Amino acid sequence: MEARLQKILAQWGIASRREAEEMIRHSRVRINGALAHLGQKIDPEKDAIAIDGKPVSKKQRPALIYLLLHKPAGVVSTCYDPHRRPTVLDLLPKELREGTGIHPVGRLDADSTGALILTNDGNLTFGLTHPRHSISKKYRVLVEGHPPETVLKMWRQGVMLEGRKTRPAKVQLIEHCGEQSFLEIVLQEGRNRQIRRIAQQLGYPVIKLHRTAIGAIQLQTPKEPFLSEGKYRSLKNHEIHFLQDQITQPNY
Repeated sequence: MEARLQKILAQWGIASRREAEEMIRHSRVRINGALAHLGQKIDPEKDAIAIDGKPVSKKQRPALIYLLLHKPAGVVSTCYDPHRRPTVLDLLPKELREGTGIHPVGRLDADSTGALILTNDGNLTFGLTHPRHSISKKYRVLVEGHPPETVLKMWRQGVMLEGRKTRPAKVQLIEHCGEQSFLEIVLQEGRNRQIRRIAQQLGYPVIKLHRTAIGAIQLQTPKEPFLSEGKYRSLKNHEIHFLQDQITQPNY
């Protein structure tokens, strides 16, 4: 049965759909010897797929990997960067980053730090990044100034960004630190640089942004040692089940 090429590559654990599209755009994928194109449909039972000149097939699907990474600042949340900046895959050993199809689920911008999930489960990645699913993400954010309760209330209720209002969020003042303030923010959506853009729009620019948790998956728990910057750990079975449950329960 025919299906879109990027969907097949994701199902086989070669890459996420987004990363598969990037591979196709960069002329890294061939079908029956010819360069693949975006939106192309193929029959995986009949058509030969090659990436970077190497044949790939469903039989070659690697074991599924699920990791939690503490992303440092200055590292980009992609598998490849045309500007040659360090990527999250550069933080992994060779045996994890080569030939496994591992990739980040969603993104943290280069200046931000904290929790990021890496996997080669393409179906999970597609489900978690689809707009109809809204896994919560918790952040500790340092902003300039002392935002009053009226501003925090406005942020909680939603702010217009590019003509569309953001979903309600949990925003709490943690403490003042001189002329700056620490906030705890929990979002149910992940629009591009959302926290930074809202903070700037409200007049309290972000100085530091750190993601502490993705749903029930935390960088630090009473039972887990602190995961230092640049380090990773395998997800526990209950954490994997938590993520799988998120994509089976649509939340509009």
